[in-house]
Amino acid sequence: MAKKPTFSKHTGNFMKYRYLLGELVMKNIKLQYRNSVLGVLWTFLQPLLTMIVLAFVFNNLFGRDSAKVVNYPVYLLSGRLLHQFFVQSTKRAMKSIRSHTSIIKKVYVPKYIYPMAGILSNFVTFLISIIVLVAVMTFYNIIKVNPVAVSWQIIFAVVPIIVLFFLSLGVGMILATLDVFFKDVENLYDIFTLLLFYLTPIVYTIDRLGFAEGSWQASLLKLNPMYGIIGMFRAAIIHSTEFMAYFSVEDLIYCSVFALVCCAIGFAAFYKKQDKFILHI
Repeated sequence: MAKKPTFSKHTGNFMKYRYLLGELVMKNIKLQYRNSVLGVLWTFLQPLLTMIVLAFVFNNLFGRDSAKVVNYPVYLLSGRLLHQFFVQSTKRAMKSIRSHTSIIKKVYVPKYIYPMAGILSNFVTFLISIIVLVAVMTFYNIIKVNPVAVSWQIIFAVVPIIVLFFLSLGVGMILATLDVFFKDVENLYDIFTLLLFYLTPIVYTIDRLGFAEGSWQASLLKLNPMYGIIGMFRAAIIHSTEFMAYFSVEDLIYCSVFALVCCAIGFAAFYKKQDKFILHI
């Protein structure tokens, strides 16, 4: 009976192909802006223009109460950036096996490299787009209109970003496995991500929906891990001077466990089914 590969063997295998992973990440980034006149500038323009449009549409509805939303454009952009990274990275991971069919059929490469490269390439562009958030915060602080006070505690914004990365990795691996056997997953996931956008407080706050804190409606919305991740990120970005008053340890524990469970399920399912991929792509 063949022995199952050990953790050290998996690690060694990953290190062996780490340069290929880096090349695939760079390739994905280049392809993203191929034939585009503005190229990488879209990394800055796309979230900025989206923020302007959404702020124009929803500001009067959700952004009037400055006591609850210190700066609505910053509130909006901070949620939008994290949501967009999750959606784009998981979609790219989902399609990664099918999009590399010709290579998979000819050359041996650990198949998990492809969804990981898709997520990492989006993570790089996400980190670059954070510059837009910094620029918008700086702009409002300079003109003294709804300024966002900043303290050293803003560094805790790294925590939800790490949790989000692992959540995206786990969900991406699950989707990559499912998409090989059920291509309809792509259409279903488009509907799911649209639903996720409206179930996540990106353009609104729960109290503006009329849900009291602790109500069953609010509790149901909080089951969405993106709720807690975006909330923690905003606590560090928008309320860094009062970080502990807005940061939720319960959200950190819940979202971290959720992300790790997704990773465990995703990698286990991918590893178990990867040998059958060749029969379906």
